[in-house]
Formats: sequence, C-alpha cells, structure tokens
Amino acid sequence: MSASPLLLRNLFSANKILIKPYFANSVKAMEARHDLPITSLDYPKPISAPPPPISKDIELKRAIEASSKSSLFNLTRDDVLYEDEWLMAVDKPKGVYCESILSSAPKIIVDSSNEFHLANRLDRDTSGVMLITKSHKVAAKLVKAFTEHKIRKSYIALSIGPSPNWSKITVKSGHGRSKHGAWRVYAALDVGRVLPGGSFVRDMETTFEVVSINGENPQPSESESTIVVQGEPELSCVGDDVVVVRAFPRSGRTHQIRLHCQYLGIPIRGDVKYHGMYEWRGRTSEGHELHAESLSLDHPVTGDPLVIQAPLPCWAAGDV
Repeated sequence: MSASPLLLRNLFSANKILIKPYFANSVKAMEARHDLPITSLDYPKPISAPPPPISKDIELKRAIEASSKSSLFNLTRDDVLYEDEWLMAVDKPKGVYCESILSSAPKIIVDSSNEFHLANRLDRDTSGVMLITKSHKVAAKLVKAFTEHKIRKSYIALSIGPSPNWSKITVKSGHGRSKHGAWRVYAALDVGRVLPGGSFVRDMETTFEVVSINGENPQPSESESTIVVQGEPELSCVGDDVVVVRAFPRSGRTHQIRLHCQYLGIPIRGDVKYHGMYEWRGRTSEGHELHAESLSLDHPVTGDPLVIQAPLPCWAAGDV
C-alpha cells in the first residue's frame, strides 16, 4: 500500500531534504548498507571555518592537564555563591571539568543527599556560575526553565580582532556538527536540515554588547543590529584590538558564544579551536577567556526572582 500524501509531506520538504529527526536512524542505516550513497543527500554547508590543524595538539595537552587538575579538585565553601535547601550555585574555576564540580559538592554540605544534578554545564575552560540541584524534582523544573528560555544568562569574553563597528548586535544562525565532527555555524535557513551522521541543524541566537575596546569604554548607543546568517561571514578576523564583550545567549547550544565570536571576526583569546589567539604579547594561553557572569531566574520552588553572579576573573575585572 502506498504512503499517504500527508505522510510524504511530513517526511520530505519541498527540496527533498529530510526534516524529521525520527527518520535520521533510517538514513544512517541505509548509508551503512550502501543503499543510499552519501553523495545523494544535499547536506548543508557550514559557514564558519573548521578548527585549524594546530588546535588538535593544543586541545589534547589542555585536556590532559585538566584531567589531572580535576582529579585533585575539591569545592570549598568559598566557591559557593548561593545555597538553600533545594539548590546551590558555585563558581566553577577554569580548566576543571563539570563532573568534578558535581562529585565534590556533597563533601561541603552537611545534609547531603544522593540526588545532586548539574542544572547547567560549562565548557572545560569556561569559568563562572554553575547550578547544582539537590533533588530530581527541582532538576526537572530547571531543565524545563532552561529549555523554555526562562533563565537569562550573561557571559563575559575577551577577544582579539578588529574593533567592532557595532555596540550591540544579535546573531541568528544554525548550529550543528560537520562531517568531521566539529561544531560549526550554519545558515539560519538550514535549521531543520539533516547533517552527516543523522543529526540536524538547530537554531542558535546570541546578543552581544561591547564592554571595552583596548581598555576604553565605547560611547553608549541605543542602536542595535541583527545578523541573520545566510552565507560566508563578511567580517575579517584581521586586527589586534582587545575587545571585551558581554554575551546573552538565548539558546544553549554547545560552544555557542565561541562560535558566534568566531563568526563576528572577534574570536576569543586562547580559543584555538575557533581561531582565537594562542600566543599573545609574549605569552601563551592556558585556555579560552570566557566567563559565565550571571544567571537570572525565578526560583524553581518559591518562585522568587533570583540573580546569581560570579566574581570576575582577573582578565575582565579591569574592563567591566
């Protein structure tokens, strides 16, 4: 019996690109059996550049160092930014894996339970606010709040590049893994299209504000620009200005701020995976300089407004 027109419309878009996640496994299975050659699928092309060759060795070295540091790491009461009977917020240091933060949390709480969960995750070299819940119920509520964009996040990043010609800008794009496994920026129109391996391009949106350029605060401006990514970035990474920006990610994609900084031509210093400066003025970077500055949310149990801020790292304290 032939498939109904409605089913066919659900499986295929007008340009015959697969758009339903539940069909991805079938695509992978057909490719594995060579029933469907990879070349027959019109995969979307990534916009941002792939990681440079030098990044592989540097990232491996950093990962080994972070594993060693994480194995010895223990939270202290000085790391706690906020705590009540339902959740705890801590200041994650740079170069420590999230799992080590979680595993050491019960050690500093007298009435610790076995239900600790990470409500949010930060990259290995990103410092700042991390939420840890103390029950499954609270964890589920926070997951829902993050998914529905009800939690406002702000980050501080130090970039090296040309001086921006904007004071506030919003970038809207696609996000996904390329065939080589690296996270990349895709065109906004590619959201929903299938990628090699069966994953899909997802939406990604970040608003940036310039905090300082070479230590100077820019003139305040009410104007705001929006970039809906369509093709190759027109912005150049050529330049050596020190640009500090505050970022407000609406979505929560992997490496989102790092990818959008790369797209804007101001890659984060030390972020070698996304073309950030590794050597700068005579010194090498131990990791990228990105800091989760604050989280603003309604308390998952009491409903009270809650703003949690982490102290600024030394590289940002003089500019913010």
